[in-house]
Amino acid sequence: VQLVESGGGLVQAGGSLRLSCTASGRTFVTDAMGWFRQAPGKEREFVAAIGGRGGETYYGDSVKGRFAITKNNAKNTAYLQMNSLQPEDTAVYYCVLGLWLRVKEEDYDFWGRGTQVTVSS
Repeated sequence: VQLVESGGGLVQAGGSLRLSCTASGRTFVTDAMGWFRQAPGKEREFVAAIGGRGGETYYGDSVKGRFAITKNNAKNTAYLQMNSLQPEDTAVYYCVLGLWLRVKEEDYDFWGRGTQVTVSS
């Protein structure tokens, strides 16, 4: 399985970005997909995840109400819509894929290379 992220970049505080993650290889419509992020000098943090059929979602406390995760199974693609971005959202964002909808890093078997999101103040 390969995961390719796109959509990162530089945005001003208060702005929006949408990240995409496309999975290829041996994937199933029931796979959960999600996002983690890691800022310089900080531990990796859970951001959001969505169940295989898109009916259930989890969010990290720091992004609830601002970020939304969706999934297009026909395209094997997950999206992370990020609104009201703040400088503290600056990080490398990693896409993940796994069998179950979880919030811990160790529960995901496949990781993308990451995409940089930078929010200027």
